[in-house]
Amino acid sequence: MKLSLRSIVTAFALVLMGLVQSVLAAYPEKTIRIIVVYPSGGMTDVLGRLIGQKLSERLGQSVVVENRAGMAGSIGVRAGAMAEADGYTLVFSGVGSFTVNAVIYKDLGYDPMKDFEPVIPVAAVPNLLVVAPSSPYKTLAELIDAARAQPGMLTYGSSGIGASPYLSAELLKSMAKVDIREITYKGGAPALLDVLAGRVSMGFDAVGTSSARVKAGQLRALGVTSIKRVAPMPEIPTIAEQGYPGFDVGAWYGIWTRSGTSPEIINKLNAEVNAILKLPEVVERMNAMGAEIMGGSVEAFASYHRSEFEKWTTFMKNAGIKPQ
Repeated sequence: MKLSLRSIVTAFALVLMGLVQSVLAAYPEKTIRIIVVYPSGGMTDVLGRLIGQKLSERLGQSVVVENRAGMAGSIGVRAGAMAEADGYTLVFSGVGSFTVNAVIYKDLGYDPMKDFEPVIPVAAVPNLLVVAPSSPYKTLAELIDAARAQPGMLTYGSSGIGASPYLSAELLKSMAKVDIREITYKGGAPALLDVLAGRVSMGFDAVGTSSARVKAGQLRALGVTSIKRVAPMPEIPTIAEQGYPGFDVGAWYGIWTRSGTSPEIINKLNAEVNAILKLPEVVERMNAMGAEIMGGSVEAFASYHRSEFEKWTTFMKNAGIKPQ
């Protein structure tokens, strides 16, 4: 019997549809691993665990969070790049390790634009510029005056070159024309502990993880890195309104998986996390942390990632940052 071209195409489409449905029906049939690229306690970890918990509930499958810190998040991303392209290893990271680290490190061990498929952006969170309550600096102006009077004497705690606190500090140094030394830590949490103890002069930390300490008097906030003041702390002025117009740096967080992963699995994960971001308890928790919920399509995230990659890699190159 002779088959028409239309019959062959139809049959092929039905087979393909069956394969897709088979893939989706089986996924997930084992534990999903989320690699959080910074230590426990920081904003990346808090958000990653929140999404992991809700994803486990929705999928009816175990989701484990694994902290893999180091090299401004690059060690964790590298581990994700070595995983199977099966949707069972996800990487939860912020802006730095998927953008500027490509400029900073000679031997990164992965290509952020080629080795991964974007799944979904989760949230954007501005930073607070904070000092210890014992610090002599009551305002941003006082801190900058001290930095100008003592070039290289003041320090800031950083979770690594390219991470959001680093970008915030380097942009402030550039705009204020001051020399403040970077002291590097494996993540935001240990950096913040040394700010609390007064071992470093200042630090930038996500609103969500530092606002409670500010309200408790354990830290003093001198400014917010976003253009607008944040809802949880409307009394804290932005850095932009304190003499640095246009200052706008925030951390954004998203989920990626290994390139080559089935688009059907990626789209399923995208749909599940989009649904999670609409849950009332998640919205309430995000608002309390000063986080702007993102979400959206896979395609929109891919476009956003490309634009952020170009923006910050250009900034780093113009700043004269040399690969390590």
